[in-house]
Amino acid sequence: MKKVFLAVDLGAGSGRVMAAKTDFTKIYLEEVHRFDNPGTDLPGGSFWNPLGLFREILEGLRRAQERYGERIVSIGIDTWGCDHGLLDGNGELLGLPHQYRDPRSNGMAEEMHALMPERTIYQHSGVRTLFYNSSLHLLAAKRAGSPALENARTLLFMPDLLGYWLTGRAAVERTIASTSQLLDPRTGDWAREVIAALGLPQEIFGEVVAPGTVLGNLRPEVSRLTGVPSIPVIATACHDTASAVAGIPMTGEDQLWLSSGTWSIMGLETRQAITSDEAFDLGFSNELGVDGTVRFLKNISGLWLIQECKRQWALDGDDLEYAALAELAEEAEPFTAFIDPDDPVFASPGDMPEKIRAWCEQTGQAVPAKKGTILRIATESLALKYRVVYDRIRAMAGREFPRLHAGGGGIQNELLSQATANALGIEVVAGPVEATSCGNLITQMIGTGNLPDFAAGRELIRNSFEFRTFTPADGEAWEAAFARFTSLLQRQSC
Repeated sequence: MKKVFLAVDLGAGSGRVMAAKTDFTKIYLEEVHRFDNPGTDLPGGSFWNPLGLFREILEGLRRAQERYGERIVSIGIDTWGCDHGLLDGNGELLGLPHQYRDPRSNGMAEEMHALMPERTIYQHSGVRTLFYNSSLHLLAAKRAGSPALENARTLLFMPDLLGYWLTGRAAVERTIASTSQLLDPRTGDWAREVIAALGLPQEIFGEVVAPGTVLGNLRPEVSRLTGVPSIPVIATACHDTASAVAGIPMTGEDQLWLSSGTWSIMGLETRQAITSDEAFDLGFSNELGVDGTVRFLKNISGLWLIQECKRQWALDGDDLEYAALAELAEEAEPFTAFIDPDDPVFASPGDMPEKIRAWCEQTGQAVPAKKGTILRIATESLALKYRVVYDRIRAMAGREFPRLHAGGGGIQNELLSQATANALGIEVVAGPVEATSCGNLITQMIGTGNLPDFAAGRELIRNSFEFRTFTPADGEAWEAAFARFTSLLQRQSC
């Protein structure tokens, strides 16, 4: 009789409850419950609905109990980074959590760096300043005289908040805290100097726990509502990228990875944070992972570009499936034009096809008219931006890498996976698609004593899923395209 572990994986758009049936020689994944996670624009900003998410988790637990019964061992939650809720002295939520794309952070970077220079913040936190950092949003709340911040006694990131509602224990998991720009990656505890410089209330930054920590068992009320016995809730690798990287079965020195989804994130899995001047100047950050690892990484715009094109065309009355979009891109002529996927103009939602056309026109390139050409431009530009980041990583590492390990839903885009291999000139090993759930689950298995260590967890993943290798091709054409791409970026930066 296989044991069952439940992974709640919440993204900035949708969520799901996944079940892993396992005898610890293989994992068999089943989706138990899927649901939307739409943000909502209200007077005062853009917000999340954590109560709605909690109800969906309860529904997932109820369905899991009907399907698996007493075989369920534990549950763990991972989510996107940075966003957080504030609790008062009675443990009650003060207002709705803001979305990381909320415009309240506009102008806060300059204000923060006036209080403490960014390079100094980087030395303490290992994280470069980006619009979604928790530091900026908390500073914005302080500047606005937020009653929630003024009355707060505890800060919890989204998975911590949901875990608190499941168990009654308020604790912050280390990997999710490391996205905030307020944690010291060397100590795994809060960067108190940064918090003090920003004038944030020190008392709200409480207990930090390692991934794999047992938070506690389900509250009796949760068990009553769902029928699930009082199983343990694990503070898994609560940041979805930390779970995704944990779920990619790398070994030894072979630690170059790409988490491919709405965001693309490329980096190295290391044992020490890298906070050199070179790393700072090149825009790399350090976030924490499972088993004492550090994810030395660079965020890159990802499938957001294609997702937003799909959404706009659906609004225009042409609701194409991703398979149809992939076919259009495959048939389009290559290398007609390029964009910088990380240009701020592409960061916000709204008519992405027109933004791509406008960017091409403004940079003196051929303006795409067809859907397939727009998609091809987005795909090739992403792969070429990966190459920029890859070149910087190998320069700092002082060595070559034989392959890139890619995991996440984005690897299902075969054109992008092949383009990545072509652009980097190394093989891309793609898998598993469900890297985030896998990392979440093996961290639970270790935390509950069902697996001995991290290496055993990755070996279990390696034995459970199929992996596909993409071999580089068309080297000369891609080198010529890369030269055009980098020249374009240089002109834009002048």
